[in-house]
Amino acid sequence: MTDIFSLFDRIAHREDTPQGAVTHLVVGLGNTGKQYEGTRHNAGFLCLDAVAAAAGAKVTSLRFHSLTADTVYGSKRVLLMKPQTLMNLSGVAVAEAADFYHIPPEHIIVLCDDINFAVGHARIRLRGSHGGHNGLRDITARLGSENFVRVRIGVGQKPTPDYDLADWVLGHLPAQELTEMRETVAPRMADAVRLLLEGKPDLAMSQYSK
Repeated sequence: MTDIFSLFDRIAHREDTPQGAVTHLVVGLGNTGKQYEGTRHNAGFLCLDAVAAAAGAKVTSLRFHSLTADTVYGSKRVLLMKPQTLMNLSGVAVAEAADFYHIPPEHIIVLCDDINFAVGHARIRLRGSHGGHNGLRDITARLGSENFVRVRIGVGQKPTPDYDLADWVLGHLPAQELTEMRETVAPRMADAVRLLLEGKPDLAMSQYSK
């Protein structure tokens, strides 16, 4: 029979126990509250959940105005983050964590929705403008840099040009698209994040940016 103290020792020294300091942030953007689950604007939250699942982590610790998990993924010690601020104040959480851990913008990966692409498509960029996304806009302003990685997840274009943008992004994905997002898109984005953390951005972009 396994000695209880030996069991505790093995748990304490598991290979996936984080070692050293956090070196990267992986941030999923979204809005908090049950009413926003399954909305287009919460694609970042949904895909971060897939990253957490792949890392064997649970994003439940409240730190830096976010739900977080300190884990190892893609050979790096990372802090997974779901900011609990309003979407347009996402930079408050990201900048606070970046300052605490002395993390440069280049070591920050942000997962967010993008209305320019259909569900099932994504675009990975190592730097660039916010493109009108309020969460990215605030992160850029508070970091004082555009040099963070963004994984932009397609949620579908507005049905007509004059359709209200807020209504569209806060609207719920149709059941079929939500299932595709959870079962296909999110795991793919988790793989893309792993490659980015492993220092393979070209491979991540060639395989998952389309």
